[in-house]
Amino acid sequence: MSKSISEKTILNRTQSIPFSEILERNMSRRTVMRGGLAAAFATMTSLGLAGCNSGDDDDADNGQAPGNPVAPPAALKLGFESLPNSMTDGCVVPAGYVAHVFAAWGTPLNDNAQPWDQNGNNSSNDLLNAMGMHHDGMHFFPIEGSSTEGLLAVNHEYIDAQALHPNGPTLVAGKRPAEEVRKEINAHGVAIVHVRRESGRWVIVNNSRYNRRFTSATAMKLAGPVGGTDWVKTPFSPNGTQVRGTNNNCGNGYTPWGTYITAEENWAACFVNTGTRPAHQRRVGVSASAGRYRWETAAGDASEVLGEFARFNVTETGADATQDWRNEVNGFGYLVEIDPYDPSSIATKRTSMGRFAHEGCTYSKPEAGKPLAFYSGDDSRFEYIYRFVSEAVWDPKDAERTDRLAVGAKYLDKGTLYVARFNDDGTGEWLALTGTATGAGGRTLADEFGSLDAILINTRGAADFVGATPMDRPEWTVTHPTNGDIYVTLTNNSSRNAASGTNGPNPRLNNVNGHIVRWHDEAGSTKFKWDIFVFGSDAGADADTNRSGLTELNQLASPDGLGFDPRGILWIQTDNGIDGGRNNNVARATNDQMLAVIPGALADSTGTGPAINASNQASLRRFFVGPNEAEITGFAFTPDYTSIFLNVQHPVNWPAYGTDDAAVVTTTAVRPRSSTVVIQRADGGPIGV
Repeated sequence: MSKSISEKTILNRTQSIPFSEILERNMSRRTVMRGGLAAAFATMTSLGLAGCNSGDDDDADNGQAPGNPVAPPAALKLGFESLPNSMTDGCVVPAGYVAHVFAAWGTPLNDNAQPWDQNGNNSSNDLLNAMGMHHDGMHFFPIEGSSTEGLLAVNHEYIDAQALHPNGPTLVAGKRPAEEVRKEINAHGVAIVHVRRESGRWVIVNNSRYNRRFTSATAMKLAGPVGGTDWVKTPFSPNGTQVRGTNNNCGNGYTPWGTYITAEENWAACFVNTGTRPAHQRRVGVSASAGRYRWETAAGDASEVLGEFARFNVTETGADATQDWRNEVNGFGYLVEIDPYDPSSIATKRTSMGRFAHEGCTYSKPEAGKPLAFYSGDDSRFEYIYRFVSEAVWDPKDAERTDRLAVGAKYLDKGTLYVARFNDDGTGEWLALTGTATGAGGRTLADEFGSLDAILINTRGAADFVGATPMDRPEWTVTHPTNGDIYVTLTNNSSRNAASGTNGPNPRLNNVNGHIVRWHDEAGSTKFKWDIFVFGSDAGADADTNRSGLTELNQLASPDGLGFDPRGILWIQTDNGIDGGRNNNVARATNDQMLAVIPGALADSTGTGPAINASNQASLRRFFVGPNEAEITGFAFTPDYTSIFLNVQHPVNWPAYGTDDAAVVTTTAVRPRSSTVVIQRADGGPIGV
């Protein structure tokens, strides 16, 4: 998630024990047991990489923790040297690799869009038929298993109005022009793009029937417990079965049956309620004064169709929900399923998986005859990590079905939503968000909220009620392809102060560097074990701060995007907030980046990490560095691993005009364009090894 639209207000006012305090307690307990902080830290750094490659030989540790499958095979090794720091208006890749700019903002998908205009003069219709703005999560869907042709699904998280319009946004007599608003709405959402490799270069197949855009105005289905209820009835959908648009699409996921999952993240601030905001609107951050982009001010324009702008003002004014837009905001905050292979299909919001600031989605290793689990973080300070477990058990034949959204309904519309509680001894528990779940005083969620649809609309409040563990901005979740461990990036928490407390493993009042946590669910149980995988830090920090022993070749801050490839390589992307100023030592040393490491299974120890420490940190290698002020986000690869796609979001002066070479550093000012970068080896071999 870009720092530009992150939620600065602390919306969680509960007294639940934060993750920092749990870590502090754990460290305190271990300090007492082992004789002081220095001894405790020495113990942590002697744990090894818990199955990660270590030392100079890069051999994987095949040690197997009880109950966990074996780690990746020893033959898997990283085949590149870690990159040095970089601070330029260009991209940097290892020796022997090439990187090209691909599918940049404004690139036409069909002949209904004019070519991108470097002066910002493209119309709203152009944006409806072209790549949107600020690329984020993505996935490559091969066509018939091909590694040279497929469908690239790309999220478009938010817009930079200064770059989008010729001279930035305008506000005339308190109103936004309708054409500007439509252009911004169409720049959001998701793109499905037919891509093909020709003569070694990737190109968009123009006018392909697969090419399409989902924007903040595209009609979508509302499925699951919330769909069709009084919570989502509007003038547009009086029966509550549809909503217009998907917004602030950040992280992503995909399913075993071949569909795309796009995550709606910081959507709440696009809406405004100038009246009395109900508790669920306050808890998600609906504005009390003006929407983020002031789209609501275009209401009443002569060209407006069925409240397309008025719907962003959710103030209650009519006799019921079909007479005003009070419920429009309740149609947002979900995971949205898209079938990329069926151009006639309608995107579907899966409300049973919870309503919050979703940051991606990963599924557990599918096992025939057992339910599927899906994991998602809520990207805001002191928010939670969630798990949805399907009611249906997995049937491998469903992976071959072509009615993919019907398969999605089977697994994603019925099940149980859980929220995580972390204990200080390296264990944890999933707390069910069902009507019978109890909170303080013995009251149940049904007592507090009522029916399941009300609990889901109030997902954050329900998690508060059962005592979940507040975390430091949980973002992307990914599953290890071999051992099933789940990883989550905790990007940072600059609001950590004396009142919220410090923590032993990362004792900073202002946690600007973040870390990565992983866990492993116990089979057939709501219990899990967790540890810290890596702590972000600058290389020059003292040992008590730089607990992973990072050096100039792998120092990182604000881990964000995260992805495993099927071989077992973990790719870590960063969003260090450079667009807000180089405000920490990592940002002063290097631009945002993507790193790689080969983890094994979660260690079967009583410790809580970090798995990456001073003795094995060289196994974590910097693979890519982006241009100045850009976040590196989104990850996709071809089945043969010969191409990796990643996204460069909100660069300040990149890419250079007249070239698709991502490494070119421009010497003149350009209108910056968020873009996908395709990385390949010059010899055509597999990436990373």
